[in-house]
Amino acid sequence: MKLGTQDVLTALDDILHTLHAYRDRGVAGFDCSPGVRDRMAAWREPLCTAEPPGPVPDRVETLEHIRRDLGNCERCGLCRLRQHIVFGAGDPGARLVFVGEGPGREEDLRGEPFVGAAGELLTRIIQAIKLTRDQVYICNIIKCRPPRNRNPLTEEIDACRPFLDRQLAAIQPEFIVALGKVAAQTLLGSEVPISRLRGRFHDYHGMRLLPTYHPAYLLRNPDKKRDVWEDMKLLMREYGHAP
Repeated sequence: MKLGTQDVLTALDDILHTLHAYRDRGVAGFDCSPGVRDRMAAWREPLCTAEPPGPVPDRVETLEHIRRDLGNCERCGLCRLRQHIVFGAGDPGARLVFVGEGPGREEDLRGEPFVGAAGELLTRIIQAIKLTRDQVYICNIIKCRPPRNRNPLTEEIDACRPFLDRQLAAIQPEFIVALGKVAAQTLLGSEVPISRLRGRFHDYHGMRLLPTYHPAYLLRNPDKKRDVWEDMKLLMREYGHAP
């Protein structure tokens, strides 16, 4: 089939639109190694055939691919002050993901999420629901520590959000626990206070999202631990771990 000039221009416009969409999702480049090219070649399907196509290979990206795309991220100003990018940790096939706000001082130094005082409390919460940190996945809305642990700015959240969305899409957990106001409001696209969001499940792209208070908040307000325990009992009942 001979293509006209307009056909070529339309195809180029489609390619440009696709590349812009990848850029907006945080994709910084493409892996063109021989093994990847072989897998891509296997995706090709015959045209104009009466036979139904064969099984489509699994194309869901892995956390390793996403981390590689994130690279030595310089998409916002937080890169100038950080010690380490804190991508996430835990089981890449977890049924349950905890999403916090952002790294603190200890997390920034070690490159791991929730390893400071708030992390110790989160570990105890996870143990209380009859799980271990190795059985869940833990990450944050943003990957770099804001100065003095301030709340992340809108542009910082926007820079990191595509990578968080891709992490959750790769893991496909049944349950997400949003720790604190920033995590809950960001994931739900809501400005409702955390005190009104908690206590029930919300839908996040087919996953069940449960907002609750952040462990750092509990360290300052220990009277709220009872509310978090009620949230965790709700989670356990749905997860299959009777409280």
